[in-house]
Amino acid sequence: MADRFSEQQAELRRLAAEREAVILAHNYQRLEVQDAADFVGDSLELARRAAATDASVILFCGVHFMAETAHILAPRKTVLMPDPRAGCPMADMVTAEALRALKEQHPGAPVVAYVNTSAAVKAETDVCCTSSNAVEVVSRFPGDEELIFVPDRNLGDYVRRQTGHGHMVIWDGYCHVHNDIHPEDIVAAKEQHPDAVVMAHPECPHDVLELADVVASTSGMLRRPETDPARSFIVATEVGLVDRMKRLYPERTFVVASRRAYCPNMKLTTLDKAIAALDEGVNEITVPPAIRERALLAVERMVEVR
Repeated sequence: MADRFSEQQAELRRLAAEREAVILAHNYQRLEVQDAADFVGDSLELARRAAATDASVILFCGVHFMAETAHILAPRKTVLMPDPRAGCPMADMVTAEALRALKEQHPGAPVVAYVNTSAAVKAETDVCCTSSNAVEVVSRFPGDEELIFVPDRNLGDYVRRQTGHGHMVIWDGYCHVHNDIHPEDIVAAKEQHPDAVVMAHPECPHDVLELADVVASTSGMLRRPETDPARSFIVATEVGLVDRMKRLYPERTFVVASRRAYCPNMKLTTLDKAIAALDEGVNEITVPPAIRERALLAVERMVEVR
């Protein structure tokens, strides 16, 4: 299998050079896909790469809203996906129509939208955020100003607690992968690894985050062992991140908090599909100009926040 992956990776790299393409892969992608990418990162890092690239083609190994965001930031580039069926159930939990209705109920309230939303929702938004900069984004608004936050109730609750913002209207959406991590999963893992540092993604429910030593985005988790002397870590996020952590820090122990934390959409991307997309120039992702133009400012504001 490794030899087959190596051959596919070499073919994908050859096509990328031929097509003047950059390959971006999210931290939850299959490890063999990450290994063939030019850049691997979280949503914010990949958005910045898409905005800054000189490549003619962006092959986005992630889910649909990420490829849309790349097109919003780089409309003159051709954005391709290996499998356009790779979506995000949480992003589907809020629609532009429903958000407009909520805005009518709270006139004048700024909207902060998690990047895990459709382009149409971003077009109704004042500023987007990612899990790595959501606290900073919300902290820039006055604490007494009413604020709409969509669509992740767990991230919204975490941000509200971190900022002390008292007037957040939080949409009732969630990531099924993180929402299905339970406190008892953390307790059981700690019983087996009592000295382990618990790292959790802010899309996890509050009762899980309360048991965590570190709350961070995927890239934040990946960086943590560089400065943390701990020898073992319990990782409460999508299971694929642990494979990369083991690769980066082979002398450490990484434990998956829950085997249920599996994203089937992220795993739809394969090397075969990536090769086909680049070779045939198929599965192009575009955003209608009117929507893209309205969404651009919100996305640019997200990218500017560290």
